[in-house]
Amino acid sequence: GMLASGIARSERGTNFNDTGAHFYEVYECADGRFITVAAIEGKFYAELLRRLDVDPSSLPPQLEREHWPQAKERLEALFKTKTREEWCALLEGTDSCFAPVLTFDEAARHPHNKARGTFVEIDGVLQPAAAPRFSRTPPATPSPPRDPDPASAEEALAAWLDAGEIAALRARGLFG
Repeated sequence: GMLASGIARSERGTNFNDTGAHFYEVYECADGRFITVAAIEGKFYAELLRRLDVDPSSLPPQLEREHWPQAKERLEALFKTKTREEWCALLEGTDSCFAPVLTFDEAARHPHNKARGTFVEIDGVLQPAAAPRFSRTPPATPSPPRDPDPASAEEALAAWLDAGEIAALRARGLFG
């Protein structure tokens, strides 16, 4: 519908939600780390600009696509003036639709993910927990993979291959 109405375009990087717009983008910070903004709705965009100390009248109207490249250049320069952590201190917990881009290790330690139980450790390996999670039906913690059992492998393959094909795989040393 958005394509048919002319609101969206097929080319990547030209739409409001695919990094085409300055208000929905990933930006590099002074320390080489990154942050994201996704302030699509007017009230969130206004809050982002307020937090960034940018006068809204100094930018073109938010949805004027032809001005997005210039507005993006301005925000790129602005976001490079502080480290990711400085931006976090300024923007986290606000309605500016902001988030830091985290490494896997950082994501596992982030307070939000810790509170939500987003990661679990299984046999010393940190990994994402099952998703989605529902309050009335919490998933069990997954178990580590078991050692391959040649009989189980043959049983599983029997649904797709005939006995000759399975024997050929065994002869090649793929199992058992």
